Amino acid sequence: MARTMQKGTPQKLRYIASAATGKVAVTGKEASLLHRPRKPVRRGIAALREIRKFQASTDLLIRKMPFQRLVREIANKMMLDVRFQSQALEALQEAAEAFLTGLFEDTNLCAIHAKRVTITPRDLQLARRIRGERP
Repeated sequence: MARTMQKGTPQKLRYIASAATGKVAVTGKEASLLHRPRKPVRRGIAALREIRKFQASTDLLIRKMPFQRLVREIANKMMLDVRFQSQALEALQEAAEAFLTGLFEDTNLCAIHAKRVTITPRDLQLARRIRGERP
């Protein structure tokens, strides 16, 4: 394989690089190129951005085919030869997601009440018990 000619660095970058070593005094715009202050990044910003994104969206969060397979599997255990309209499966999925969203909201409130940020299975059990779903 033939060697290719090396490309030189532009004059401005060479000047800035030599300024970083301290050989040349730099003022003005070049100084700002050398030392850009980093913004402090708070923890959890990405999570909050994701929460806002999902709260604003109205589309379904659970994939359709896995949910459909689960519904058909449960229905076949109950009775044989069951058929579903696509609208019925969509309505079931919408209702299931609404139920789970509400349950997780209540679970989060239980965790916040316990002065925690992370939800635990105990919070989920407490939320279901308060709702009256489980004795």
